[in-house]
Amino acid sequence: MQEDLGKTEAALVEARRTHLASLRSRGNDPFAQTRYAVDATCLDLAKQYAVLGPEEKATSEIWHIAGRVMTKRGMGKTVFADVRDRTGRLQIYARKDELGDERFLDWGSIERGDVIGVAGYIFRSKMGELTLHVTDFAVLAKALAPLPDKWSGLQDVEKRYRQRYVDLIVNDDVRDTFIARSTIVAEMRRFIDSHGFLEVETPTLLHVAGGAAARPFMSHVNALDQEMQLRIATELNLKRLIVGGMERVYEIGRIFRNEGIDTTHNPEFTMLELYAAFWDVHDMLDFNEALIAHLVSVVTGGDDKLPHGDGGSISFARPFKRIGYLEGIEQHCGYTREQLLDPAGAAAILEKLGLPKSPTHGHALDKIFEHVLEPHLNDPTFVTDYPVIISPLAKRKADDPDLVDRYELFAAQMELSNAFTELNDPDDQRARFEAQIAERAKGDDEIPEPDWDFVRALEYGMPPTAGIGIGVDRLVMLLTDKQSIRDVILFPLQRQHG
Repeated sequence: MQEDLGKTEAALVEARRTHLASLRSRGNDPFAQTRYAVDATCLDLAKQYAVLGPEEKATSEIWHIAGRVMTKRGMGKTVFADVRDRTGRLQIYARKDELGDERFLDWGSIERGDVIGVAGYIFRSKMGELTLHVTDFAVLAKALAPLPDKWSGLQDVEKRYRQRYVDLIVNDDVRDTFIARSTIVAEMRRFIDSHGFLEVETPTLLHVAGGAAARPFMSHVNALDQEMQLRIATELNLKRLIVGGMERVYEIGRIFRNEGIDTTHNPEFTMLELYAAFWDVHDMLDFNEALIAHLVSVVTGGDDKLPHGDGGSISFARPFKRIGYLEGIEQHCGYTREQLLDPAGAAAILEKLGLPKSPTHGHALDKIFEHVLEPHLNDPTFVTDYPVIISPLAKRKADDPDLVDRYELFAAQMELSNAFTELNDPDDQRARFEAQIAERAKGDDEIPEPDWDFVRALEYGMPPTAGIGIGVDRLVMLLTDKQSIRDVILFPLQRQHG
C-alpha cells in the first residue's frame, strides 16, 4: 500500500485513527496486546527454507513471526504484505476464504507502519519469493503517524537525526550501520578481554575534569551544593586504579566536551581508554595495531582492505606506516624542529600559513599539525614522538627530553587513537600541572584545572604504564565508511526547535 501523497499529514493521521476505531469496534484493540509468542525470525526462515523450490509448500510446521508492515498490496480477496523484524524482511500472504469475512475485515485497517504478529506455513511463490501463508494474525501496535513515502524515504538530514526512530524504520542502511556498530564494540571487548584486561566504570561527575585539553560541561549537584564537571576523559581515574594494583583496566564510556560540532566532533561521544602496567608505548602500539587490524578483518570478512569513499579502499596490512611528529611537519612544509619548538618560531609559522594567532605555544603546534600534516594521513599511520609541551601526562623520551614517548594513530585523515608511556614521576607531574596553570592564565581555556589528588596518587607509586584512548565513534565511521560522526551516533546532539 502506498500513502496518498495528495493528503495532508493531518488527514493521514485522521484516517489511521478511523482504522484504529474500526479495529476496536470489532474487539481487536492493538494496544491491549501484551505479548506475542514469536518462535522464528525472518532470517531463521530464510535459512531454514533456502532450498525450497518455486511453488513448493512446507505445510507441516506453523511458524509465528512479528514485525512491522513495510508494504501492503491488496487484491480483492487476497493480501500480500512485507513484514520486517530485526533480522530482515519476509513476504506474507492472506486469503479471505481461509480467514473468514470477519477476520479479513481487519486487513482493511492495517497500514504501512503497523506492527503485527502472524502465524502460518512457508511456501515459495511462483516468482521465487519465500512467503508465509497466514493462518492467523494479530495487530500488536497501530502506527498513528504515517511513515515517509516508501519510494523517497526520509531524505531530510536534520529530520533523520532528530527523528532517528523513523530513520531506522525506513532506511535499511542506517539500521545496518548501528547493528555493525554494536558488533564492532562487542568485538573490541572480546579482543581486549582476551588479553587479560578488566572492564571498569569510573565517575562521570567530577570535581575536576582532567586528562585532556577540552572545555568541560558544568553541573550543579544539589545534594552537595557544589558545582561539578562532566568528565572530558576517563584517564586519571583509570590510572588511579593502576596505582591501586589492578594492572590492566579499560572503560568504554561516554565523554563530554563543550566544543564545536562538525563531521568528526560531537559534544557527547564514546571513548575507549585502556591502561596496562609494565607496558610502554611500543607495547601499546603493537596492541593497537593488532586490535585495529582484527576489527578490519571482522568487518570485511577476512580482508585487510577496507572500502573507503567512491570505490576506493584503505589497506590495513601490518605493519602500519610510522612518521615522527616534527619530521612529518618538516617533510610537508619545510619548517624545522628548532622553529617548531620555539614559541616565537611557531607563532611565525602560523602567520606564514595564514592561520589565526594562538594563545599558547601548544595551541599553535596543534593548529600547524592539523593544517600541514593531518591532510596527508590517509593510510593508517602512527605519528610518534610528540613535543612535551602538548603532552602533559606522557613520559619524556630518555634520549630527548623535549619529546615524549607518545603516538597518535591516523587513518582517512582522522585521529583514531592517542597513546603514550604514562608519566609516573609525581614531581614531574606536579611541575607540568604548574606550567599548565600559567598556560591557562594566558587564555587557553581548553587546558584543564590541575587535579592535585592525582599527584598524591602518583606519590604512592604507579608502576611503568602505557595508556591509550580510542575514539569509538570515529573508528566506527571508518569501519562502516561513513562521512559524518552523526551517522554513527544514534541520537547526535541537535539544536532544539522552538
